[in-house]
Parts: sequence; C-alpha cells; structure tokens
Amino acid sequence: MEAIAYAPTLSSGRIWAGRIMSWLPALFLIADAIMKLIKPAFVVDANVQLGYHASVIVPLGVLLLVITILYLIPRTAVLGAILLTGYLGGAVATHVRVGTEIFPIVFAIVFGVLLWGGLYLRDRRVSSLIPLTEN
Repeated sequence: MEAIAYAPTLSSGRIWAGRIMSWLPALFLIADAIMKLIKPAFVVDANVQLGYHASVIVPLGVLLLVITILYLIPRTAVLGAILLTGYLGGAVATHVRVGTEIFPIVFAIVFGVLLWGGLYLRDRRVSSLIPLTEN
C-alpha cells in the first residue's frame, strides 16, 4: 500500500468524471443482468444463437449483477473491474467465435475502456499504479 501514500489528491471534478464514466456502462450491465434474470424470449433466443444453453442464462445474470455491484463499491472496485474485464473478454470471444458483426465486439471493448478509465479517474489506487503524468 506504499504507492497509495504517494498518490496525489484527486480533484472533485476528476472524481465526478470517473463516477460518470463508471456508472454509464455499469447501468447498462445491471440492466443486462436483470434481463438475464427475467429471461424474456428475445434474451433466451439471443443467447441460444450465441451458442449458450438456456440453462446458463440466469447464472450468467447473477454473476454479472454481483461483479458489477463489486465494481461500484469503492472498496471492491478493482476486483470488480478485473472480473468485468474477464466477463467482457468472454463476450468478445463469443462474438468472434460466432462471427457476428463488429458492433458487439467494439461495444464490449469500449465498455472495458470506460470501466477502467472511470476507475482510473476516481480511484487513487489505480491512478498511482498507472501514472500518465509526471509530477
């Protein structure tokens, strides 16, 4: 934890920018998780077309909801970001394997960038590990 002691204080503008960058994809991921829990026909059809059995939709929804909540809690945000990166990487791999159009692939990558960018802006632990500016 020595790196945190040397991290600069974050401005309130930077923290709010990070929160907004974090919450935008997180809200979508929460909505996606809830849709997986509710299982309307179009969600089941989409997952089956991607090669997933209907029985894994609810567990995926629970997993996505839990790790997104972990991401939104400041104390567990880094763990949540790591787990969401894995989840989004799986989404990218699935779409590449199935051969879907490029949009879902780019969408997942942009979400990963927003999640980590938001965390970088709002969390001194992350910004101290990845110094983009010289002091």
